[in-house]
Amino acid sequence: MISGKNKNKIKLRGFLKYALSLLLTALFLYIAFKGVDINEVFKIVSSSSVIWILAFVVVLFSAHYVRALRWKIILHSVKPDASVKFLFGALMVGYGVNSVVPRLGEVSRAVLIGKWENLSRSSMFGTIILERVIDVIFLGFAVIVAILMYSEKLLTSFPWLKSSLYATIIFIFFVIFIFYLTIKHRERFYNFVVKFFSRFSEKLAHKIAHMIQMLGEGFGSLKGTKNYFIAFLLSALLMFLYAFGSYIGFFIIGMQEVKPITFQMGWIVMSISAIGIVIPTPGGTGSYHTLAKSTLVLLFGFSEPVSLAYAFITHIIPYLFAIFSSLIIFFVLNRQHENLLKIVKTDIKEL
Repeated sequence: MISGKNKNKIKLRGFLKYALSLLLTALFLYIAFKGVDINEVFKIVSSSSVIWILAFVVVLFSAHYVRALRWKIILHSVKPDASVKFLFGALMVGYGVNSVVPRLGEVSRAVLIGKWENLSRSSMFGTIILERVIDVIFLGFAVIVAILMYSEKLLTSFPWLKSSLYATIIFIFFVIFIFYLTIKHRERFYNFVVKFFSRFSEKLAHKIAHMIQMLGEGFGSLKGTKNYFIAFLLSALLMFLYAFGSYIGFFIIGMQEVKPITFQMGWIVMSISAIGIVIPTPGGTGSYHTLAKSTLVLLFGFSEPVSLAYAFITHIIPYLFAIFSSLIIFFVLNRQHENLLKIVKTDIKEL
């Protein structure tokens, strides 16, 4: 039972985190829009092609569906018959929640899929953590590919990218090492973590140990060489779809009329701007705009209004899509799940 004092502390901590995310959003939006003619930006946005917007939404939907399929592969050993419909629904609700409160979407996903598929929330958290780790690894590979495509100018325009890449590589090797210890020596590693961090804080020790335990459960659910291979292919396909979406974004506001557009440009914009999504702002608002605009201006020589119009339109479409679809999907699937439970209970009574 949580005491009133601890409840107030939790509420205060949550409020401070949300306030910080809003502050970061405002700061990045200020950096992105500073010195840019906003009227010119919205004039460009207002001339957007409806056909290309629809194509963008199709690619976006496909990427989300592929992510749901990958989640099913990760869950294969836990529940082989997990419904892609419910996985996709939980995923979209998570996106919708993240668009308002950063990182809370992951909690929503775990709770919903645990409820809809009758699975342990703890193990669901583990699979979501594993997903995020895979995403970071593939984002690191995407950045490496981007650097190979545009090495000199990319590193000159974004000097912090080199250190970020080194940090990502270190993180990847660290995670692989943690995977090894968690799978091969789980109990000994768990006890070591608790003992080591208990010197500083008992609460911190158990939090870290619990995180490692959930990660181990998540990784343990992805079993079999075939599933590893499929998860790898789906992750690569996901990166391609995200890059393809960035590529289509150029055509939404007619950037191909300014200068030639290539898929490589879409890949580079995706790789750099995706780093902005990692920053804890609601739906990547502000951080995405700043990095996407900077990439287009510094690397490809587009004007600031055009670059900011691109950032705005390619952010607002997924943002609104996530919020509206999450509301619809939640009520529809939740009702379906409740109706299914009623049918099962009726059948049991009849038996």
